[in-house]
Amino acid sequence: MPRYPVTAAALLLVFTAFGCSASESASGSFTATKSCEAFTSFAKQNNPGAQKIVPGTEYTVREINKVDYDWIRVEVPGAQPSLRWVRKDCGTPELGERLSKAQRGRDNAGGGTCNVANTEDSYLLAVTWQPGFCEHAKYNGKKPECDAMNGGTLQAKNLNLHGLWPNKKECGTNYGSCKGEQFSLKQDTIDKLAPWMPNFYYERTFGAYEWNKHGKCQSLPPDEYFLKAVSAVRVVNDSEVGKIVLGSVGKSFRVNDFFDRVKTRYGAQVAGSITLVCAQRKYLQEIRLSLPLELNTDGDLAQLVGKAAPAPTRASGCGDEVYVEDAGRN
Repeated sequence: MPRYPVTAAALLLVFTAFGCSASESASGSFTATKSCEAFTSFAKQNNPGAQKIVPGTEYTVREINKVDYDWIRVEVPGAQPSLRWVRKDCGTPELGERLSKAQRGRDNAGGGTCNVANTEDSYLLAVTWQPGFCEHAKYNGKKPECDAMNGGTLQAKNLNLHGLWPNKKECGTNYGSCKGEQFSLKQDTIDKLAPWMPNFYYERTFGAYEWNKHGKCQSLPPDEYFLKAVSAVRVVNDSEVGKIVLGSVGKSFRVNDFFDRVKTRYGAQVAGSITLVCAQRKYLQEIRLSLPLELNTDGDLAQLVGKAAPAPTRASGCGDEVYVEDAGRN
């Protein structure tokens, strides 16, 4: 039987084929607990830009290297390229839906349906408690609203908008980065946005990022999209959720009490749509709400939530009690 030499290229092809088949698409969050390198390839230890994840920062999960994974692929804002592999033991993963190989095959065959605009089936509203974000995210002077808040020139008077994210069931939170209209806002829109998304007081960087990643996947133009998102945040801010958070500044509330109050006021459907997101298992950073495709921002929280699918979990990274920090350095 003839024997043929095995070339380096052939070995690389075999390695790549096995490597690709072993990985699993995934969704969810990964909160860093250590400063670890973020690799474009963990096998080759490639790290363009010498990127590291920052303790206390939450990253969006895109992939795991195998079912019983020890590496997790996350999105690192500002890195080029932004998708990076980090060791699982560098943080706390909170995984949501994993896509099957069949689903990924359909997406690939269809040219990537997870970034085709106007195919969303629901929304996720991410509402930030800005002092919790500013205190625990290592932004290194790149978040002027946090510098202003820590310096006492910007006050935390309400909940803020992180983003209104179109979702698609078969894609999990991987739905995004669609092609669409370029980011541009009228000054009147910016003025209305700034109290609810304070980065707009100083720059447009975060707004552009949210539009490019999420906004382009739905049909509203930029001005209407952001104003719709702010309307949704205002409903949450004026609801029992906002009352609990704003009434607890400088204090703690119990997670069970939070959900009991929301359930008593609006029912189990609304309570089941909410996820509390914390840093260091204590500090409130964000509140996420599952919302239906047709958003009603003209009523109360129950009308906003409607018949949305339940949230994957009611708390991410939180202990039994959640502390709501005041603005400024502690």
